Amino acid sequence: MISFAPLSDGLGVEARGIDLATLDDAAFAELECAFFRGHVLAIRAQTLAPREFVALARRFGPPEPHVIDQFHHPDDPNILILSNRRRDGRPVGLADAGTYFHTDYSYLPVPARATLLYSIEVPSRGGDTLFANQVAAYDDLPDATKRRIDPLVAIHHYGNRNNLDDATRTVASVLSADQEARMPLVTHPIVRAHPVTGRKALYAVSGSSFGIVGMPDGEARALLDELAAHATHPRYCYAFTYGPGDVVVWDNASLLHSATLTDPDDPRTLWRITVKEPALAGAVIAPRFSGTTM
Repeated sequence: MISFAPLSDGLGVEARGIDLATLDDAAFAELECAFFRGHVLAIRAQTLAPREFVALARRFGPPEPHVIDQFHHPDDPNILILSNRRRDGRPVGLADAGTYFHTDYSYLPVPARATLLYSIEVPSRGGDTLFANQVAAYDDLPDATKRRIDPLVAIHHYGNRNNLDDATRTVASVLSADQEARMPLVTHPIVRAHPVTGRKALYAVSGSSFGIVGMPDGEARALLDELAAHATHPRYCYAFTYGPGDVVVWDNASLLHSATLTDPDDPRTLWRITVKEPALAGAVIAPRFSGTTM
């Protein structure tokens, strides 16, 4: 019998008494409701083969393989390996992925619905994922600010606008020239109604948002930075600490999230799958440009 417990006062729910490898439709319906209610869903101490992990992800939405294809799982390209381990002197996965607040796949035309992480190997210290509740952050904005930002549309491309130095650990995971060429320029609303719940939330105001349509670069950057500072205030944040076999599913339409840095010599390995919204949710592909004003 499934039971649920809150992860924190602000967001998150843990499901107990469940084996994800043998999940029936009725049990998944309970999990999905808890997911949309809590924004972060955790199921502890699971044992999943790659095909079982992918099957679980498909119930939330269509998987989208990550552009960094050299670290796709050999059994299924929908799984991205996150790891600081090396084999024969070469990395087996992405070691420092997403170590800044962002929203997965906000740089793609179709937004991500959910991201699933399956913890294979846990470091002795660190490795938490930080989540920031963007529904609560939007709700708390002054009415005048809401009126100002509700009609605005942000310009997104792959990257971390606060760090473009490829030599640092908090830059967006570095792409090859071929991978970079596959990344479009897109636009998404700064305030986005959740495609399932209808709740308004700030959307990807940190991470891949580099400008605002029709706004000068400096003004746009200042507004995005102001919104990001508000959206990641500690009162909206929760840190999830992984144990071996833990599965965490989070709602990209209502959250920002950030990985945390770990000791490179302290082994950590996770599998990641991101699934997109089942239908196009308002994104517009834009032409390449030299600045951030359109």
